[in-house]
Amino acid sequence: MFNFRGAGPANLSSRIAVIAMLVSACASTPETVNQKMDPLTGVIVTYSNTPLIMFREDPSQAAFARNYVHVGPIQINRSGNYHHYLWLGAWNNMQSIDSSEEYAGFETIVVFADGQPLSLELVGSTPSVIGASEPVYLKPVATSTEAYYRVTADQIRLMSEATDFRLQTTGIGAREFLLWDTQSLQRSLQNFLQEINF
Repeated sequence: MFNFRGAGPANLSSRIAVIAMLVSACASTPETVNQKMDPLTGVIVTYSNTPLIMFREDPSQAAFARNYVHVGPIQINRSGNYHHYLWLGAWNNMQSIDSSEEYAGFETIVVFADGQPLSLELVGSTPSVIGASEPVYLKPVATSTEAYYRVTADQIRLMSEATDFRLQTTGIGAREFLLWDTQSLQRSLQNFLQEINF
């Protein structure tokens, strides 16, 4: 609680300024969707400020071993032509295991939105495959492996509305990843959909 008793005009003015800043900070909401122009290619990139975090336990490696996948939506605007992608950043919490070795089976992934399978093909592993000259999302850790998958806005909408959301790799030894935080679907995908063009 502020005490204004005995405050001089200068001191009172500074306290009022502090209160105004605090009220303003409380009233504003953090940005959940970002947009930038790629400095070299000129495309407009829209992306979520809060990528999803998915995980799976990996007790075959160690008692507390986990594999993680960060998932972020992207819209690329090339002079009014819109393309949508999912970015994945895969890593594990065991420094002795190379993340690239753990990436087998990610050539095609299947996202399950309330049981409906959405099969996504790998486009590539560098920003150039989506027309960008620099990464859209920061790698979760330096050793994580990245991948980009083409999706449609309708597929992103199906994912955002799901109450059960899972990701599965394909091939021999397919692995399933679950959401770390169920509320993140709304923050990441639904907010993203409100900001993009179709």
